[in-house]
Amino acid sequence: MTTKPKAKKFRIRRSESLDVPAAGGAQHNAAPGAAPTRPPVQVVKKGMHPAGAAQSAPDNSAAAPAAQAAPEQPTPQGAEAEIDAIKREGLTGRQLRMARRMAQKNELPATSDYDAVRVLRNAGIDPFQRTNMLDLMPTSKGEKAPAGGRVQLPQTMPVGKSNLPSTETMSPSEMRALEIGEIQKDIARRRRKRMLLLLARLSAFVFLPTLFAGWYFYSVATPMYSTKSEFLILQADAAGGSGGIGGLLSGTQFATNQDSIATQSYLASKDAMLRLDADEGFKATFSEQNVDPIQRLDTDASNEEAYKLYKKYVKIGYDPTEGVIRMEIATPDPQTSARFAEALIGYAEQRVDDLSQRKREDQLRDARASLEQAKAERREAQAAMVGLQETTILDPEGVIGSLRQQISNMQIQLQEKELQLAALEDNPRPNQARVDGVRGDIRRLNALLARLQSEMTEATQGESSLAQQTAQIQMAQADLATADLLMQSALQTLKQTELEANRQVRYLTTSVVPVASEDPSYPRKFENTILAFLIFSGIYLMISLTASILREQVSS
Repeated sequence: MTTKPKAKKFRIRRSESLDVPAAGGAQHNAAPGAAPTRPPVQVVKKGMHPAGAAQSAPDNSAAAPAAQAAPEQPTPQGAEAEIDAIKREGLTGRQLRMARRMAQKNELPATSDYDAVRVLRNAGIDPFQRTNMLDLMPTSKGEKAPAGGRVQLPQTMPVGKSNLPSTETMSPSEMRALEIGEIQKDIARRRRKRMLLLLARLSAFVFLPTLFAGWYFYSVATPMYSTKSEFLILQADAAGGSGGIGGLLSGTQFATNQDSIATQSYLASKDAMLRLDADEGFKATFSEQNVDPIQRLDTDASNEEAYKLYKKYVKIGYDPTEGVIRMEIATPDPQTSARFAEALIGYAEQRVDDLSQRKREDQLRDARASLEQAKAERREAQAAMVGLQETTILDPEGVIGSLRQQISNMQIQLQEKELQLAALEDNPRPNQARVDGVRGDIRRLNALLARLQSEMTEATQGESSLAQQTAQIQMAQADLATADLLMQSALQTLKQTELEANRQVRYLTTSVVPVASEDPSYPRKFENTILAFLIFSGIYLMISLTASILREQVSS
């Protein structure tokens, strides 16, 4: 938006003389389609000599004749007619602003934009000539106009060359269509320039790096042969089965989930890489000269660098839904790839056996120690029992029972003899011989009963009594029975521990055996080239967006 300067006071004087050729020269340099102008008028500032208008124009050798022969100034009615004619030309706002700035630079008085066009034409200056923005700045006093500046009219023309004004004029609509066409051509030129710059940037930052990446993948990269294999870890079936949650999960992949994850972690660890290098020469395989420089491993490379390459070419994955461990190994030689795969499967099988071996050994050692202790206790109890039986009666309870039975029999016989004696004495004239015999039998039975009772008393009293011996033997028998139970329990525990240990054994089963491939699997030339193109395009897009945002922030 251009701010118009304040209008200055002017006075218009009619020139005393009219110069028709000079007016014709001004008309010749007017814009196409402009109406024929009347004799120009001289516009001067208030208090300024009329000849000052000729001095205000830039000092130019081409405009010297015009300055020497100043045209006659038109009347105010003529200036208004010229302004009306200029308005009918259909000038754009940009052209009017350029005319106002041109008039201000040349210090020509103008009351409006249209008047600036009129004044510039009367002064022999083309108001619509393209120029730099720096040329529109007013020059300092005493400074001459730059060489090669705009052409000012009238100018000297070579002799013999016709340079008459054209009689053909253009209507405002044709003028507007011509200007629109020029603007469209300028926009098309700018568009082509921007497209060429964009194409150059894309070529430098996207196309050339992508072309280099494709050349590397198709011509330089060493082909890698991959060997794929699959294996899973199984749990041994229990003979009698196990109850609870363990029985529900046995036989599924959840029973060996931890073992599979541990095996996967081991195969992807530096320990497995070092063992593979020691057994099969992993570093030497990738340090050969047939490997391209980007993938080649230095001969004196550290374990960390070798481990980075190991993680790149040894890919191990575990599927928890199926319980399968998938492994893929890529090397420059197919036979080496298959050999590496077989070695890693062997390492995994050994590690699976080591996972539960310590637990099984601890359980079996504890069960065997318990059984040995129970056997020793039973042996001691049995030795004590034998010692008691050697120093005492074999069966004290049987002896006591026998004495009791004899005493009971003697008492029964004694009662019978006493009854028989009483029956004989009830007879008035008993047989003395029979009475004496019965009395003798009673006496002998009483003596035998007394002896049996004394033996019975001696068997139940004293330190070596039969009752004490019986109690000791019973205690020894109880100890022996307890030792037998403990030994049976320990033996049963040992059997269960062995079964549990057998059930905890893990087996590594190879479902897909590694087989050497005939065709290389890597690099994937087309896919890697497209991926490189996408990566470079994304980087360029992010940088462009960042630069645009920063430029917009700085300009605002």
